[in-house]
Amino acid sequence: MTFYMTPGSCSTGIHILLEELEEVFQVTVVNLPAGDHFKPDYVAINPKSTIPTLVRRDGTALTEVMAIAFWLARTHPRAGLWPEDAERQTRLIEAMAYMTGTVHGQGFARLFATSSFTRNGADHDAVRALGREIVRTGFAVLDAALEEGPYLGGTFSAADPILFYLEFWADKLALPLPERIAAHYRRMLARPAVQQVLREEGYNTASLGQVPLTQPGTVPA
Repeated sequence: MTFYMTPGSCSTGIHILLEELEEVFQVTVVNLPAGDHFKPDYVAINPKSTIPTLVRRDGTALTEVMAIAFWLARTHPRAGLWPEDAERQTRLIEAMAYMTGTVHGQGFARLFATSSFTRNGADHDAVRALGREIVRTGFAVLDAALEEGPYLGGTFSAADPILFYLEFWADKLALPLPERIAAHYRRMLARPAVQQVLREEGYNTASLGQVPLTQPGTVPA
């Protein structure tokens, strides 16, 4: 398989899953600042011009973090990355949709791609402020989802690397995290596959995980 990714992006979550599953794959780095995702050769693979993209062994391309994570989990049943009972499955889908669509797509996107929400520079601060509010609320919601166990869904699943990349972004931006979210982040950082992926993507793992905490029961500041 060929994995099209950008270091430090949402594709890091899929990179972690591939390493957790000990999959054999080759990596093609897509340079987003250089506009690689709009070049004809990449658009031919992924017309959405998004990352990540996973080209599978049959030559078909799979896009969207949530879809790729689900496919990897379901095609590796022995790894136990996807629950069997309908309730836990539903709750994981609920969490994954919220993380990718709201916390990432509406929150962090306003912080990282502010100009895509408004072309008026005078509005950029307001856009970023709304993004921080969405992220703060999102982490508070996800913190409550961790009440029943150390991972989303209780045990490690395909959803946890998605939460990890959001936590990683918060760490890079020095955004405070609720206590359970911060503990989940540190737990993920201790996993060998996560350590390997971060090193491969050029990050010093020793500098990560020292995130400020919010007060219990409050929305992160």
